[in-house]
Amino acid sequence: MRPSASVAALLLALIVPAAALAQAAPCDGGSVFEDRNGNGRRDAGEPGLQGQRVSDGERIVVTDAQGRYRLPLRDNRSQFLIKPAGYRLANRASGLPDYWLNVRLQAGPALKYGGMPVAASCRDYGLITERRKAAGDLDVLVFADPQTKTATDVDYYRRDIVEPLLTGRRADRRAGARVADLGLSLGDITHDDLSLYPKLNAVTASLEVPWLHAPGNHDLDFDATRDEDSLLSFRHVYGPDTFAWEEAQANFVVLDDVVYQPGSKTDYIGGLRPDQFAFLERYLAGASKQRLLVLAMHIPLFDAAPGRETFRHADRERLFALLKDFPNLLVLSGHSHTQRHVFHDAASGWQGAKPLHEYNVGAACGAFWSGVKDAQGIPDTTMSDGTPNGYARLSVRADAGYGLRWFPARQGDSDKVANPYLRLYLPKVLRRGSYPIRGVFANVYMGREDSRVEYRLDGGDWKPMRRVEQPDPAVLAENARDDEAERLRGYDRAAIATPSAHLWNAPLPTDAAVGEHQVEVRVFDPWQGEQRMSASYRLLDTAQD
Repeated sequence: MRPSASVAALLLALIVPAAALAQAAPCDGGSVFEDRNGNGRRDAGEPGLQGQRVSDGERIVVTDAQGRYRLPLRDNRSQFLIKPAGYRLANRASGLPDYWLNVRLQAGPALKYGGMPVAASCRDYGLITERRKAAGDLDVLVFADPQTKTATDVDYYRRDIVEPLLTGRRADRRAGARVADLGLSLGDITHDDLSLYPKLNAVTASLEVPWLHAPGNHDLDFDATRDEDSLLSFRHVYGPDTFAWEEAQANFVVLDDVVYQPGSKTDYIGGLRPDQFAFLERYLAGASKQRLLVLAMHIPLFDAAPGRETFRHADRERLFALLKDFPNLLVLSGHSHTQRHVFHDAASGWQGAKPLHEYNVGAACGAFWSGVKDAQGIPDTTMSDGTPNGYARLSVRADAGYGLRWFPARQGDSDKVANPYLRLYLPKVLRRGSYPIRGVFANVYMGREDSRVEYRLDGGDWKPMRRVEQPDPAVLAENARDDEAERLRGYDRAAIATPSAHLWNAPLPTDAAVGEHQVEVRVFDPWQGEQRMSASYRLLDTAQD
């Protein structure tokens, strides 16, 4: 919906005081228009759009009745259009949606990957009316940490993540349908080599999905001497590091939450800058509380380990204060190369009416593209908590309800292959009558602390499994195989097993009859319903088969 002229004027007064606009010469000639032919340029007969918001990452201004905006250029800023619901954007040459302008009034520091070149011109922003029906669910692809180190890793990313998505959907896609409505990458697009961005973008762009990027700690210019310059090369390619984007079902705020600390004991810490809080305060003041509000970032809001501040607590408390009155919230983060769900409450400073859900998304690269290669030459790269590498899908309904699902790599969104919900680990053979110390483990990739996980033997009664916080035995076994091998089994060894947040255990009885016994596990997923998987073990009277 477009605000009326009076509402637009009121918003302009609230968001940007007149005195602030008068401090510098305005950027004349900027406008937001209806891009009727979709070419990204304003042509004759294409009208301006009133009430559209343009920001420099701190201030927000609103277009007038002719679609014009006035926002003084400020050095080292990335100006951007807050894309409204009901519209889409033309693409840049890179395949990324065209919604920003980088402002560099004078040459910046000389950086290895080029930084942000001088650019100080105004621009018009075109919006293309979205013809597709917006009443259904919003389908969002979520990639965390593609983290490619080399061109070889980019090829893994292509063959392991992107191409199966295209192949899996090609057969049943309707004419003109997308693989998804929107895509999010949650940082660590590369692993320090920012020259790989063009190759990566070409692969991601093949999905033909509007794609948004948050920066990660491996996307920094590490030769910058201050935090303000640490994302210049990233911003040259991807535009603003903090911005908002709106769809009919959800509003998205993408945040740079990596604070660079050159010369400190640690190179970075999670947190937010004062200008980001200024933008959030202004944006959230007018944001709908009926839609789902999704915050996308790299470093999780929770601490990586007890007593270790990995996201500045003062910044988290300030952020939580801004969000507490929003009833429909979801936080998406990456960085950990594991997967878990965290529900923030008063213990972490959250004061909202219900716990704040943070989904810490597993990595597209898994364990940094490590491990033994398969027949296709792609590393296993299972994460340290036993989660296979892959990607997530977020589905958002019109009533702000949402669902989440994890897809192991090369599933291609198909349920006709290996179970995408869990993996079972149990011994193949036990001696009948031996002490029942061996059990079955179920790694439930999307498991939460309150997940219901049950098992049964030979079709008997269902019994609860016990959640345990310990390493996945399958990853431990892979670590042992790496240790025992006399030659390297892969370019890099498998990830060292760490305690998993989604592992369940149950004992295996040894007092049953000699022979094979069936073990069945079921999981009650809050979004996908009941999911089952089965395996078997044998009981023998002696050590001989």
